[in-house]
Amino acid sequence: MKKTIIITGGAGFIGSHVVREFVLNYPDYKIINLDVLTYAGNLENLRDIENKPNYQFIKANITDADKVQEIFTEHQPDGIIHLAAESHVDRSISHPLEFVMTNVIGTVNLLNAAKHIWQDNYEGKRFHHVSTDEVFGTLGEDGFFTEETSYDPHSPYSASKASSDHFVRAYADTYGMPVVLTNCSNNYGPNHFPEKLIPLCIYNIINNKPLPIYGNGKYTRDWLYVIDHAKAINLVFHKAENNSSYNVGGFNEWKNIDLVTELCRQMDEKLGRERGTSEQLITFVQDRPGHDLRYAIDATKIKEELGWTPSVTFEQGLSKTIDWFMDNQEWLNNVTSGDYKKYYEKQYS
Repeated sequence: MKKTIIITGGAGFIGSHVVREFVLNYPDYKIINLDVLTYAGNLENLRDIENKPNYQFIKANITDADKVQEIFTEHQPDGIIHLAAESHVDRSISHPLEFVMTNVIGTVNLLNAAKHIWQDNYEGKRFHHVSTDEVFGTLGEDGFFTEETSYDPHSPYSASKASSDHFVRAYADTYGMPVVLTNCSNNYGPNHFPEKLIPLCIYNIINNKPLPIYGNGKYTRDWLYVIDHAKAINLVFHKAENNSSYNVGGFNEWKNIDLVTELCRQMDEKLGRERGTSEQLITFVQDRPGHDLRYAIDATKIKEELGWTPSVTFEQGLSKTIDWFMDNQEWLNNVTSGDYKKYYEKQYS
């Protein structure tokens, strides 16, 4: 049976890889990419599939309840994969209300629209909510986040995502809506918007600019290659039991300073520079408020129940990521300069 799947935030970094995963692997599905195209949403991420017969882009804001309901009523989706979110912690500290509107109100609008069109007939339906490990708060030197870890968000961003997680579970409990949730660690890979650590450092190394590192550089994160994440979402969407949740991590814990040092080593090698050249660009900057010390995900459940494991080590994935950015410097320049908007005008006017 032909299914219609709406993927929200499908022009963003993670979303574009999820859209590609579904468009290419399920030609019998109708995949609708619903995105408002903020600064981090870029349709150039999807040039290779934009003319596929099973793909459609719709520009809309999930904070507009009427528009969301109109789209759902017209297209009658069987499934929603919800990735649309404001996701940059620093921006949430400066503009918390924007994160509440998109991450909380936007999620509830999607839940209401799905509930309305499905009208309690949930057979073959699914709402997949994609969230973050930051909802769990921070860890000390030991231990891991599991699916049973209590929520303890520390930033406006993580608080807004925690709230959206709770609303998704509440709709499952109250209305019987078939939902699944995934909480992922830090993603990296192709098409990453260059405000985040890895693409920012790649761009700055290419251009001999400072590499800003918060505090003492000892903040620790688990890193997940974005293409592996897209495959995990595919697996959970199709195979998980209703009302289940899975942590998705890369089994790759790195302190920020060690990560950037490894990035500098690989970049010097790929750029033909003397080893240690790029490390001289490292610049320690004032720490941000509420900075969590360590995140680390235990992804044992998704491995044992669904058979998912990362396909690359961090060093391998980082090398692939650097190669992609070096081979796609026009994309990187378009993103940093804003020239991608000219492409929108030409392609979607």
